[in-house]
Amino acid sequence: MLIKNAILYTAVRPEPVQADISLEHGKIKAIAPGISPAPGEEVVDAAGLRIYPGFVDAHSHLALDGYGMGYDSIDYNEMGNIISPQLRGVDSFNPQDRSIEMARRGGVTTVGVGPGSANVLGGTFFAVKTYGSCVDDMILRDPVAMKCAFGENPKRCYKDKGNSARMSTAAKLRETLFAARDYMERKEAAGDDVQKRPKFDLKMEALLPVLRGEIPLKAHAHRADDICTAIRIAREFGVKLTLEHCTEGHLIPEVVARAGWPVAVGPTLTHASKLELANKSFDTPGVLARAGCQVSIITDSSVIPQQYLSLCAGLAVKAGMEPFAALQAITINPARHLGVADRVGSLEVGKDADLVITDGDPMVSDTTVKMVFIDGRQVVC
Repeated sequence: MLIKNAILYTAVRPEPVQADISLEHGKIKAIAPGISPAPGEEVVDAAGLRIYPGFVDAHSHLALDGYGMGYDSIDYNEMGNIISPQLRGVDSFNPQDRSIEMARRGGVTTVGVGPGSANVLGGTFFAVKTYGSCVDDMILRDPVAMKCAFGENPKRCYKDKGNSARMSTAAKLRETLFAARDYMERKEAAGDDVQKRPKFDLKMEALLPVLRGEIPLKAHAHRADDICTAIRIAREFGVKLTLEHCTEGHLIPEVVARAGWPVAVGPTLTHASKLELANKSFDTPGVLARAGCQVSIITDSSVIPQQYLSLCAGLAVKAGMEPFAALQAITINPARHLGVADRVGSLEVGKDADLVITDGDPMVSDTTVKMVFIDGRQVVC
């Protein structure tokens, strides 16, 4: 397919460009003005329209927290064990959930999906496209991170089971990471000698990619002190980290920037439902971006419906975030956050043909999404 005469917002350069874009075998083949169609190639005239990269959300529970299912049917939290790193978000994902179609109609083509924050360690997130009938055919990368949580949620969910204070949460995470490191060292020392290997432990196995630096801890942390605790523990164990929610990040921007880890800010378009959200503000993503952080804006779907990701970016702009930074916060930055920026997040030759075509700025509420492409397939007309 050849899409002609559109205004392209690539997410890698601040200025839009008038150009054609050629799609072939699910990839972006060429971007240039005046591309001539090949014989038999379908041509779409997009004059007066804009093309953006498919929007990316780095932190979601899409199709795990099922649409219209009710609390008793939620599949994104295991409430029986506070240490559950062996769980995999992919095993609760329902491709037939209505919320997936709603997401892509809002231009969201890739999401990082995984467990909630009830547990100190809750299992793995994965990156998935928002089109398909079987999750195995939709996965972009699995796993992308190991979920861990600080703050009120583990305390609330396990207050009667030995976890009623923030220091208890931190201690349980440290204890598990120490155990996993010991397990890894014993396994490595044993080499090929099966008799010397430690007894197989699925929880410990699940943490090996974290200790080896293959995936980060994805740290649910709202309050400033929780953010600092997450950074401190990551430093102690020499593991990678992403800061999720980062609600009070604007109170300690220099600390967050100095740590150097990616931050995912949100969900902000909601009521402050608990004490640790009291300082929630749409100022936060702009403050952190200006401090030099790699900022993604997130919905935490279903907290905010997935299709309103671009609206959240628009509200950050209204609060003072630079518009190009806000665009990057729902495209290339979350792609980097999830480790899939080689495939999605920007309009560049060789990347997946995930496109959103609109009649205006998608961060403005009266803009209409006209077409959406995922892997070169038109999935929204």
